[in-house]
Amino acid sequence: MPHILGQCRACADYPWPVAHARSLADDIRARSDAQLADLLRARPDLVRPAPADLGALASRAATVSSTRRALESLRADELRVLEAVVVVGADGAAAALGASARAVKPLLTSLWAAALLWRSPDGLRPSRGISDLLAQPARLGPTAASLGAPDRSADAADAYGRLSQPARTAVDRLLWVYPRATLDGAATRAVGDEIIAAGLAVAIDGGFIVPREVGLVLRGGRLYQDGLTAPTAPAARWSADDVNSAAAAEVLELLWRVEELAHLWEHNSPRLLRSGGLSVRDHRAVATALDADLELAAFVLEIAYAAGLVGPSDDFEATWLPTRAYDEWAAADPAERWQTLAVAWRDTTRAPSRAGAPGERGVINVLSDDVAWPFMRQRRHDILSVLYDAPEFASADIEYVDSALRWRRPMRLQEGVPTHAAEVLREAAWLGITGRGTLSAPGRAIADGSDAAAAMAATLPEPIDHVLVQADLTAVAPGPLTEDLRRLMQLAAVVESRGGATVYRFTETSIRQVLDTGLPAAQLLESLSRASRTPLPQPLEYLIADVARRHGQTRIGAAGCYLRNDDTGALDALVADRSLSPLQLHKIAPTVVVSPAHPGTVLEMIRQHGYSPVVEGPDGHIVHAGREHPRAPNLRPSPGIQLARVDEGVAAALVARLRVNESRAAATASEREGPRIPETDPTETMNLLQDAVGEGLPVWIGYVDSDGEPRRALFRPNRVEGGRAIGSIGDSQQTRTFVIHRISGVVPA
Repeated sequence: MPHILGQCRACADYPWPVAHARSLADDIRARSDAQLADLLRARPDLVRPAPADLGALASRAATVSSTRRALESLRADELRVLEAVVVVGADGAAAALGASARAVKPLLTSLWAAALLWRSPDGLRPSRGISDLLAQPARLGPTAASLGAPDRSADAADAYGRLSQPARTAVDRLLWVYPRATLDGAATRAVGDEIIAAGLAVAIDGGFIVPREVGLVLRGGRLYQDGLTAPTAPAARWSADDVNSAAAAEVLELLWRVEELAHLWEHNSPRLLRSGGLSVRDHRAVATALDADLELAAFVLEIAYAAGLVGPSDDFEATWLPTRAYDEWAAADPAERWQTLAVAWRDTTRAPSRAGAPGERGVINVLSDDVAWPFMRQRRHDILSVLYDAPEFASADIEYVDSALRWRRPMRLQEGVPTHAAEVLREAAWLGITGRGTLSAPGRAIADGSDAAAAMAATLPEPIDHVLVQADLTAVAPGPLTEDLRRLMQLAAVVESRGGATVYRFTETSIRQVLDTGLPAAQLLESLSRASRTPLPQPLEYLIADVARRHGQTRIGAAGCYLRNDDTGALDALVADRSLSPLQLHKIAPTVVVSPAHPGTVLEMIRQHGYSPVVEGPDGHIVHAGREHPRAPNLRPSPGIQLARVDEGVAAALVARLRVNESRAAATASEREGPRIPETDPTETMNLLQDAVGEGLPVWIGYVDSDGEPRRALFRPNRVEGGRAIGSIGDSQQTRTFVIHRISGVVPA
């Protein structure tokens, strides 16, 4: 998952400053088609909506919102070079960072390619707005001029040497951390007064602040102590077999838990809360059924929901059910099923770790809207990128991942901001994306977007086609079973223990479940005998025969409903059973009993009391249960807003259109005074005018006069304040004032 700003064609040919670039717009116009395409790919927000021409592209690239987004995508080395340009200029960047010019050169080029720097006659300069967004570059204070103080950096080193030990200690503590200090108490005020008197700081309300020039001198001209040195990946390595086998074991557990969740909700669907989500009680019930703690249960629930495998029903009283998509998922092979879950996890904004945490409306319920966290998708992508770029199968501990994340996202993950790396790594381990703390082979495929299912298929152990049935009504599966055998065992027995081998137990209830699907007892015995490497024990044969003998004797149909049985004694026992009195059973014939309750209620209640009825249709034939399960409609939760990357074809087509529009605008401009003036929003208009004031350059403006007529003029702004721009028109010395919202557009002259 390479960093996009590093994919710059211009890096091979450094863009030395040229004299004709008077602004960022001029610089962008002078770029080649390939360089413009690199800009659009590095900053995809500039593409939507498509700008009208290159002037509009430059205006949008210089807006605060777009510039901030670009800064947030920078790695620490790129950001530090940009800060160095802000503080000491491009020529002094290498020295200020303690790096070689050769190391800094491609980073400067990358920043230029992203239009964060532009080529002025005096050298590379930051684009408009960067100085404001980087108000404290490298944690240095404001300039002495902005503080209204003289520049005393020339005497700073000598003044520092004359400080008392307490004052020197105070300066040392602030030097690389924060330029401002608050003074509380007589002792700290005395230290602050000494530092101010020495000319190393400027007094402010309640304390002092160290000017940028002084701070840079006291740091020895360095912006950072570690320069451009990125975190070093751990040297310890695991073998590929260890990593992949550990990941495969987790994958099999996860697939089992998702299937158990669906099986649980097929027969006992919990209610959807009015506020959305799943109740704490139902969350705990899922955790118990899955043999998991609450955190792992929340993860299984959320990933199944993100993959569209479970969702709310469309009933008046909505409940949580498996969706129709679950049936297709369950029929796929294990590797494809895993890929569906892994891709959903990678791309969802849902954060299972938030379930159970306090929120604005109380405790956050699993599957509720409050579980979503917009930054989680990007955080997962960043962590996958960190693991992907580390040496293959290197043991990436949490400390390294945390520091590497801060290196990749320094604007978003400053000191003190949680990275949530521990939660993401735990989820990746549960998914089998990692094993032993490093990317597995399928995990690398998820990270780079290749065929993850094929990688997982090669990683999963070879399924076995047999079990060992034992005399105590248990069966041992010494490894993962083939799909047909696994489904048979899942239906005919209950899982008693899991691990390297799975132990199943046959029970009367589990045997009845198989018979309910319409599978004859003889065929069940044949299937188990064929699958078992040991002879079927007599207790199991007796159990199956006994359940089969009683299975279906009592039949339930819809009449309110009715029950019929040729064994009149069995019906008499049902009617006499006081525990079934809520069903109001009434015998209307020697072999027929009726009840006003719903057939499903009668079926469930009679089964709970030890009987084995089956349902029959109007024609008297058995309706096999288990073929039709309640399903929620397919509904994938919103993946959240994604800013798609711009591929080379889209970028090339847009560049071609921009060139055509630019040529047309130039032809039109030659027929009238001044260039074409594209429309700009008020915020962009104010930014362009402020930039013109700072650089002392005129601009062409479009405006609406007092009669409502559109006009254009060459405007020389002197200041912008209070929603107004004040300056002169053309060569006139008369001052004119324009209200910002009446200016329709601005373009550099």
